[in-house]
Amino acid sequence: MVETDPTRPEGELDLPWEPLAPRARWLFHGQAMVNWLVFWAPASAVLAVVGVWFLPWMYAIIGALSFCFLQFIWALWVPSLSFERWGYLVDEEQLRITSGWLFRRVTSIPLGRIQHVDTRQGPIERWFDLSQLYIHTASGVGSDGMIPGLEPAAAEMLRKKLLSRIDEDAGV
Repeated sequence: MVETDPTRPEGELDLPWEPLAPRARWLFHGQAMVNWLVFWAPASAVLAVVGVWFLPWMYAIIGALSFCFLQFIWALWVPSLSFERWGYLVDEEQLRITSGWLFRRVTSIPLGRIQHVDTRQGPIERWFDLSQLYIHTASGVGSDGMIPGLEPAAAEMLRKKLLSRIDEDAGV
């Protein structure tokens, strides 16, 4: 599915940004919930215990529960915003990746600089049957671009498309 986003910069209005797989929305929510369960819920409990030393116990408990509830609402809301802002575009010269719901980011990777492309699946991605695509350039400092939440067939097709562009430019 190809879509245009009216919130993009003016020069990029008509570019056909490819969205992530629809299941990626659930992946983002799953990752946020795991983060909430592993970090924010225990942090709220610690906040309650520490708060009892400085405040009456009722205020400490109410404050910690409020903090935990706000973090839960945040974990429900932000992944949808993040999912809607991810997209990628391959044109003749570069791969563009856009993301970020609060701070917008557009990464442009020249196709001639791409050294290799990896696809990966962690346990949560395997559960949702999704893949991540990592793009490595000549900088040698790890991956320079990453696209999460792609269906495995789409990730493999994009990987082959990028690698074929690399092979075409190799003789230049």
